[in-house]
Amino acid sequence: MADTIAALATPPGRGGVGIIRVSGPQSGAIAEQVLGFTPQPRKAHYCPFRRGNEVLDQGIALFFPGPNSFTGEDVLELQGHGGPILLDMILELVLSQGARTARPGEFSERAFLNDKIDLIQAEAIADLINADSRQAAKSAMASMNGLFSTEVDALVTQLIQLRMYVEAAIDFPEEEIDFLSDGHVLTELDGLLTQLNRVFTSASQGVILREGMTVVLAGRPNAGKSSLLNALCGTDRAIVTEIEGTTRDVLQEVFNLDGIPLHIVDTAGLRVSEDPVEQIGIARAREAIGKADQVLILMDSRDPEPESLENYWGSLAADMPLPSGVTVVHNKIDLSGQNAQLKEKQGVCNCWVSAKTGAGLDLLRQHLKQVVGFENRSEGVYMARRRHLAAIEEARSLLASGKEQLLENQAGELLAEDLSRAQLALEVITGRYTSDDLLGEIFSSFCIGK
Repeated sequence: MADTIAALATPPGRGGVGIIRVSGPQSGAIAEQVLGFTPQPRKAHYCPFRRGNEVLDQGIALFFPGPNSFTGEDVLELQGHGGPILLDMILELVLSQGARTARPGEFSERAFLNDKIDLIQAEAIADLINADSRQAAKSAMASMNGLFSTEVDALVTQLIQLRMYVEAAIDFPEEEIDFLSDGHVLTELDGLLTQLNRVFTSASQGVILREGMTVVLAGRPNAGKSSLLNALCGTDRAIVTEIEGTTRDVLQEVFNLDGIPLHIVDTAGLRVSEDPVEQIGIARAREAIGKADQVLILMDSRDPEPESLENYWGSLAADMPLPSGVTVVHNKIDLSGQNAQLKEKQGVCNCWVSAKTGAGLDLLRQHLKQVVGFENRSEGVYMARRRHLAAIEEARSLLASGKEQLLENQAGELLAEDLSRAQLALEVITGRYTSDDLLGEIFSSFCIGK
């Protein structure tokens, strides 16, 4: 018999309402002890929560008998006032009646294990809670409602049908099915590859919405890095002065760029310094640059343009190679009199802006969206994770390999093996086939009480 678990389902701290969630076979008995009765299924009861004869709180109690509940088990919800001390007292009472404290994500894990949701939907719950934009929330809801799962299940069904056809031809050679002259297998393989490409594209957009992009601002002191961070984010987050070396530490801000969570990191100016505090800031700047998805190298547009970007970067950060994802931003065009523009030089995109007046910032924003590969569309985009992309990519590779084996060697056995492995790769996405280690990693990142 499964344990009965309990946890606070609302965020810690003070609020108008706090919810304690209980799931497991003792939920009904705990209701009897705390409420004095078992609530009617799916009917709200306003009643006192008691510890013996002492009334701890008054609120709403809800009871959902399994399997018609979120977890598939008996579930009790106690909705009381949101004071942390009060909620601790009620939770202690529930735990004293035979429940134990739930692990992070254990309610969602039980819903998955009891076939109430698949693994994509379970992950989408966490993504919905952590969404950084409206579009991310909509995409997470689409995944939670099964849009992504339906796509994957359809691909698995097609794979199973094709496997049946191929394996039947192998097992019953007297039927003399010629894979190549028949044409059915090649047509199905091409169709599956087309579908996988489409799903991969939509899932890639979902990963962008979930993870966003980390952009590090780097350059000499006083190039305008802090001013650019403030201008992009629309806040006075960073201190801006005429004094060189004002920024001594890494400063990060997140803002929404048409649905993409963009993590902008301001760093200390790169130069040789004898100041031990500034040296620490420069070391942290170099560390942030190494982890960035894109680095914006800021220059004062009044300074002479370097003949070689590599040499210029070497003068800023000796012994550190030029990052792979780089955009050169020529700032302060309000002082140099240059026009806002975007053009490629030496194979690198250059953008002329004024962080002070905002000139050219729209060009820079559009460039960043292009760099991350984001398409501004809402239909058919669902939340996804990198593990989903890896699984889809593996399935694509296996189908391409199977097609090659069929065309070059007419090797039906090898094709059947590739189809089988591609099916397993896709089933890992929804959790039909998965490991306990993967489940532990996924659900441990959830909130306690979810």
